[in-house]
Amino acid sequence: MNPSLVASVTFIGNATTLLRLGEFTLLTDPNFVPAGSRVHLGYGAFTRRLIGPAGIDSLPAVDAVLLSHLHGDHFDGVARDRLPHDLAIITTPQATARLRRWNFTDVQGLPTWSTNTLHRGEQLLRITAVPGQHGPGLADRLLPDVMGSVLELEVGARSLLRLYVTGDTLMRPLLSEIPKRCGDVDAMIIHLGGTRLLGLLLTMDGRQGAELVNLIRPALTVPVHYDDYSVFTSPLNDFVDRARDLGVTEVHPIARGDTLALPVRS
Repeated sequence: MNPSLVASVTFIGNATTLLRLGEFTLLTDPNFVPAGSRVHLGYGAFTRRLIGPAGIDSLPAVDAVLLSHLHGDHFDGVARDRLPHDLAIITTPQATARLRRWNFTDVQGLPTWSTNTLHRGEQLLRITAVPGQHGPGLADRLLPDVMGSVLELEVGARSLLRLYVTGDTLMRPLLSEIPKRCGDVDAMIIHLGGTRLLGLLLTMDGRQGAELVNLIRPALTVPVHYDDYSVFTSPLNDFVDRARDLGVTEVHPIARGDTLALPVRS
């Protein structure tokens, strides 16, 4: 196989990953504060980081940041200060104004179901914003808008990989539209943790995560966002066990700093 068509995910911590998809390199939800740090979640709420990220000094140059939403555990002060301010950031329309106030000059807000396309030679990476809901009922209106993403790598109009990054969403019926509109998913990076604030569930716990994997049925599922912060209440093994009970076995957690190959179609 041509080395430029190899795809992989490197886990840095929380929802921060480095995606190498053919000729393209993307950074997701950059969160680099060390263990012990507090990050702001809005409305006077904070959470403390329990486990620090893998080292960030050796990060390669990236083509874009994929930002699911603007919360302190997904885009922190370190990212704000250290990322190049001309780096492309693909995010929700709601997040664009604040990022521009922070002097990021290439911020692209994607409404749900709209697409941004990157090109390099004969390779194309299509990024489609897909639905997400961060909170239950009316509480969702108090939280930042969330964007899931489907990334499709094509070479010569042939699809080689379709990757779904869930963002901080709950399991909701609206997610069933994703495979209907985008097609079969080869790999999924799923945000878990069972985040709770004031008793409200704000990200998928093990049960909801297993339901989503059972709905999407990717060839590979990579769990993230489950043990870094004090607001997480649902351990990884709960998700793994519940997914196995539903007949889903291709779940592959990866350690911080490690890299996992993603399935590229031949």
